[in-house]
Amino acid sequence: MSVRQLAGPGTALLRRLREPAPPQPERCEFCDVQLPREHRHLADRDERALVCVCPACALLFQQSGAAGGRYRGLSGRYLADPGHQLDEAAWQALRIPVSTAFLFRDTALERLVTLYPSPAGAAEAELDEAAWQTVLDGSRLATELEPDTEALLLRRTAGRIDCYLVPIDVCYELVGRLRLCWHGFDGGAEARAELDGFFGRLAERAKAPRVEVRP
Repeated sequence: MSVRQLAGPGTALLRRLREPAPPQPERCEFCDVQLPREHRHLADRDERALVCVCPACALLFQQSGAAGGRYRGLSGRYLADPGHQLDEAAWQALRIPVSTAFLFRDTALERLVTLYPSPAGAAEAELDEAAWQTVLDGSRLATELEPDTEALLLRRTAGRIDCYLVPIDVCYELVGRLRLCWHGFDGGAEARAELDGFFGRLAERAKAPRVEVRP
């Protein structure tokens, strides 16, 4: 058999099989309609997961008690509380092993969960809930935090600790962004630049919580 014969259609097929498949468009988990890159999510409390949905299906699950309360829509709130700043002593009390982490209240586990970005994805840190309660006591963000759907996203830099209340899918977006550019032990310069840009956009978007006057 000649070299020319080896380079026939079969070889081309093997070459295509070795090449990575193009990414498939995401689809709504309920109606299977194709979704744009930017789309909405629901929190699946039973599976402890996020579900991609189209606007119509997201609207259905905004009704109280829909699907027995299993799915909850994300609020879309971005909040900051300049009046409650965390200091270095507070960060040490929290015992977070890295510079960036997020926490949320998981109703399935009935406790707070702390996760942080890593080259393998979101990793869970050991949590002293009593320490969290002490550090966050008096914070309007902790009072506002909705279970399963919102998280407190924190980042420690030189002389500064930022804390934002965000939809929980924003935290997983950050984890995915860092995973794509992670190099070395601590992520490297590219990951730090991604963090700078991400938190810069949060600072521009976040607002102070509204003060509600109740009778």
